[in-house]
Amino acid sequence: MKIYYYHTRPIASALKEWKEHTHPGHILYGLTHFPKNGIDPVLHPYQHFTSRWKLMWYNLHTILGCKENYDVVYGTSYRGLELLIFLRALGLFSKPIAVWHHQAVPQSKGWLKNLLSRLFYKGIDCMFFFSKALIDDSLKTGKVKEKEMYLIHWGADLDFYDRMRNEAKDKEFISTGKENRDQATLLQAFSHTGLEFDLYTSPANGDQKYEEITNRFQGKNNIHIHIVEGIIPYQLALEVARSKVVVISCLNYPYTVGLTTLVEALALGLPIISTRNSKFEMNLELEQAGILVDYGDVAGWEKALQYLHDHPEQALKMGENGRKLAETTYNLENYSRELSEVLLKRFNR
Repeated sequence: MKIYYYHTRPIASALKEWKEHTHPGHILYGLTHFPKNGIDPVLHPYQHFTSRWKLMWYNLHTILGCKENYDVVYGTSYRGLELLIFLRALGLFSKPIAVWHHQAVPQSKGWLKNLLSRLFYKGIDCMFFFSKALIDDSLKTGKVKEKEMYLIHWGADLDFYDRMRNEAKDKEFISTGKENRDQATLLQAFSHTGLEFDLYTSPANGDQKYEEITNRFQGKNNIHIHIVEGIIPYQLALEVARSKVVVISCLNYPYTVGLTTLVEALALGLPIISTRNSKFEMNLELEQAGILVDYGDVAGWEKALQYLHDHPEQALKMGENGRKLAETTYNLENYSRELSEVLLKRFNR
């Protein structure tokens, strides 16, 4: 079987780095393992555009002009594929389209938006989700059918992280996420406890102005703020591997905010303190792999941080439980197999 592989970030360079063990494979959504599962990918020639419309037109022109034969267009996101999807919905593009849907299918306000949204989702033949909760929320809209949606147990590249698990643990708490993170709540908690904390974040992400928030805590000796530019997963992974506890404080958005950081911590065998996100497929407390805190709960964060600081044996046990969860379910090998089985079943000729 052959797929047209589309990603929203550079593909060829990331695949090369993965082969050199300097890029985690799970960020490529199955690409690294497709060949061993009977799938041959045709790589989309990535180009960066700041304009969403330019991105959509470039992708449409490039995909329609592809000379290689393939069975399905596979996207790690629908971002940039919108025009192609509408053509598919109108019967003007013959190839099926399968994409990862990172949030639940949204409800639409107004009859025109609702009409366009319903038409749009008719152009997607298959969608992959990170959790059953996202599928359930999507079904409530009436725009999609259950047979078109698949739960995939997305997880980290264990081989990549195993190469750094023996790093000396010279940091205590660490946070590396940047998408819709609640930095204010987290920094207040560390400011009150005085515990050592390393925060790696971008200056901003969307409408979140992180640098403005972090500047208020620059004078705290226990808080070490690192402003990061660009995509540097290998360097950040090394910093996490040197730490004892991973913290994930997120804002209340209805999708799996923080999932990448979470599965990477599981792979490294590190305990986790996370915002209680009901959209995660796994429950860290039930799995005894971490502690959950309510949204915006500074006191709850202080209690959780102090507990793991004061109980290193329990923290170590949580990390071990998390690693078992990664080994049995949430890993690149497993989710690539799940993904490939769906693609082969649905679209192999």
